[in-house]
Amino acid sequence: MEELLKFLNSIYPLSDKLIEHLGSVIKYKEYKKRDFLLKAGHICKNIYFVERGLLRGYYLKNDKEVSSWFIKEGELCISIKSFYNQTAGIENIHALEDTGVFYISHRELENIYHNYIEFNFVGRELTRKYHELWDDRLFGITMQSALERYEWLLSNHRDLALRVPAKFIASWLDITEVTFSKMKAKLMANGFPGQENKKNSDF
Repeated sequence: MEELLKFLNSIYPLSDKLIEHLGSVIKYKEYKKRDFLLKAGHICKNIYFVERGLLRGYYLKNDKEVSSWFIKEGELCISIKSFYNQTAGIENIHALEDTGVFYISHRELENIYHNYIEFNFVGRELTRKYHELWDDRLFGITMQSALERYEWLLSNHRDLALRVPAKFIASWLDITEVTFSKMKAKLMANGFPGQENKKNSDF
């Protein structure tokens, strides 16, 4: 809880009253590797802060899993459209590692916005931040080659390259596992290692 409050307070100073309220409504839950936080066709009712572990969002395209994002400790997680509209979504969210999350419901979040004005600044800043991240990701997917996307991942989130199974990264890059393997070997040969210390594991 302390890390979450520190994270929120770094965005905008929280009043003692708000901190006390958050302490009373924020819940904690642990998920085992392979557990689902959300399945397609269901409503994303909660917003999550990952205390430890790693989550993956994905959807199905022609019965194949396509990774859309990876969220690790210290970051927020929701299925955006489903959460804000409170409608059934097409996204699945599951744990790639044993994961612990703090969370509050959509209803409680709206209540906090209504009763604690300062939290609106927090929400606005978080929305801006994640819109920027999504814009960067969209640019990478539409404007860069698969190799350039993988280089970006290694440069900015190398820990993910070490923690996420290759098949999931390949689907995120929209390439086959065979192509991904060749691309990774090429980078390693050029002195740009990525997953040489990672033991391949089937999820």
